Amino acid sequence: MTLNLPIDAEANKLLQRSPLALLVGMILDQQFPLERAFSAPYELSRRLGHEPTAEELADFDPEALTAIFATPPALHRFPKAMAARVQEACRIVVDTYGGEAENIWTGAADGKDLYKRVSALPGFGKQKAQIFVALLGKRFGVRPEGWREAAGGYGPEGTYKSVADIVDAAALVKVREYKQEMKAAAKK
Repeated sequence: MTLNLPIDAEANKLLQRSPLALLVGMILDQQFPLERAFSAPYELSRRLGHEPTAEELADFDPEALTAIFATPPALHRFPKAMAARVQEACRIVVDTYGGEAENIWTGAADGKDLYKRVSALPGFGKQKAQIFVALLGKRFGVRPEGWREAAGGYGPEGTYKSVADIVDAAALVKVREYKQEMKAAAKK
């Protein structure tokens, strides 16, 4: 299982090896192109000169972190709000999960517990939490009992609904087509 997003190879490698980078990318995947959202953890590391820890980001001066997020090209279209959201999530990782983002999922008793843990993070409503559970299961082998059910419509194999289903350029096209269909249906 691999994550193969249409982004810089080094950004993909970071997401693959760093649970915190993966979490940050998922946080930023909102009202923003997924390529930019999932590239942002790599760009953040470049701007800092190293890969940050959850503790470092949690304790970062909020104004300084916002400035880093806002520096062109901005890490998100809402740099202040998203810097604060990332910082809040990192504080939860530090206070609740021993500073290790992967403890969110490695400690989950089952799919329901995993979904509960993810949905408790800032910015993770039902849909985003389900997508992240699907991403963890499909691309990272995080598969506690009941994970597919917890991922809802994003869990089944052979779907092309979210970042969890992107394995190549063709899959990206299918995911984009699905999203366009959903937006068109919502306008009716």
